Amino acid sequence: MACVLSADGGYAARLASPGGTDRWCPERWTLDGPEPYAVPLPGSQPEDPHSQVLPLADGRVLILRRVDGRYRPSLLYPSGAGTGEVPLGTVDAAQLALLPPAPDGRGGFALAAGAGTTVLWRLVGGDGPERVAVVPGLCTDGVWLDRDGRMLALNRRGDDGVVKAVVVDLGRGGAVSPLLEIAEGSNDRVLLADPDSGLLLVRSDAPGADRVGWGVLGSHRPVRFPEALHPPGATVTPFAAQPGQALLPERCAVALRVDGVPRADRPCDPALPWLALWRPGWRAVSYVPAPHGWLRAGRFTAEGALLLPYATPEVRCAVARLRPSGPPAAPRRAAHAAPRAAGPGDGGAAPSGRRAPGADTTPGPGPARRPVPLAQAPLAAAGR
Repeated sequence: MACVLSADGGYAARLASPGGTDRWCPERWTLDGPEPYAVPLPGSQPEDPHSQVLPLADGRVLILRRVDGRYRPSLLYPSGAGTGEVPLGTVDAAQLALLPPAPDGRGGFALAAGAGTTVLWRLVGGDGPERVAVVPGLCTDGVWLDRDGRMLALNRRGDDGVVKAVVVDLGRGGAVSPLLEIAEGSNDRVLLADPDSGLLLVRSDAPGADRVGWGVLGSHRPVRFPEALHPPGATVTPFAAQPGQALLPERCAVALRVDGVPRADRPCDPALPWLALWRPGWRAVSYVPAPHGWLRAGRFTAEGALLLPYATPEVRCAVARLRPSGPPAAPRRAAHAAPRAAGPGDGGAAPSGRRAPGADTTPGPGPARRPVPLAQAPLAAAGR
């Protein structure tokens, strides 16, 4: 089962089933010491495998259980030979989904989608479970846009069925405003944001097909959709970005999970994803096999090393370390990314108002649609 990393990367948490049994138990990993190690946090009874966990920067683990039709969040921590637990109250909701850890490492937030609206709950970091915002539409996921835990981007499905990213400003009482609109009627989602560089990874069907693209918060340049991020028949999911690259989005390393397409140098096993390393300044991605037992999470150090937690029957808790090399050679036609003529779109200075490469090169019905620059997002007034 996948794990979740704390905001600072010092801890991880997951549900594990020791010995391959059906008895699930929360597990906390410590990652900032000389060697990673795991500590089980068993309760009085086995956990439901649908329970959700989130590590905090102080080493405690937020667990979200559903009991008797209500959600009951608690904080778990090692206590002697057992597990300490602090109940946090209850939340009445049909569905409640944890968001990524708040950037300050202390907060834990969740989304409760209801009939036409979504409630943003703060489960920990305040005075017990409390509503902090009500967002019109249905939101199921989101990413943090700053280091202060104030600006939260949510992917919202409106009454028309179209998904657009909005931003919730927790510093203004949960005020909601538009964040991303690439084309009228297009589905535009935020996948990953790096607050230091301003790099934003998005998924949109504005180019004529569903593609991953990149832009910069507060920039006048349009979103760009490199061919390298659109391998035919595969699903690309960015999951980590290199921190510390202030105002240098083109140099920010990004880790991608690539599912669904075998390569000639690897057995066809769709259950095993590939890892791809990429920077906006590169015209291709660098593929590496994921470590056996990879838990589908990871983080970059400021120096650019990618740390990947994994577990196998032989190794209970371990971290693989990868370091991106220089830009990969231009891919051959048989590889993931199809070749195309060189141009400014993959990371060069595309002038404001020009179409994204994906909108120019991807065939689709009718004329290509022109993306709207990210500068129209209200974050430009907040310092970006």
